[in-house]
Amino acid sequence: MASSLKIMIGDTIEVISGRDRGTRGEVMRLLPRKRRVIVRGVNVRKKHQRQIQAAGRTMSPGIIQFEAPIHISNVMLVCPKCDEPARVGYQIEGKNRQRICRKCEAVIKGG
Repeated sequence: MASSLKIMIGDTIEVISGRDRGTRGEVMRLLPRKRRVIVRGVNVRKKHQRQIQAAGRTMSPGIIQFEAPIHISNVMLVCPKCDEPARVGYQIEGKNRQRICRKCEAVIKGG
């Protein structure tokens, strides 16, 4: 199922709906079964963490911030050439499959 996602780790994306609309960030992690992505600096949440001991280590208490997953339908890939959010298509040459920008037809690296 991971091959069906048109966004990959390291891509720059822009949020197109929700609280963080217009924010750009880099994809840190993919959750293909849940159809979600974790993006640096987007959907930042706060969690009150109490002190716990696990495997001989102590986690410090306090308020921690982390990026929560965002649904893949709420983000669009930013084309590196035209620097705008664009839909992604595929160009097949023999056995090679390349991602392309639907706006400017530029090849997008990776995948």
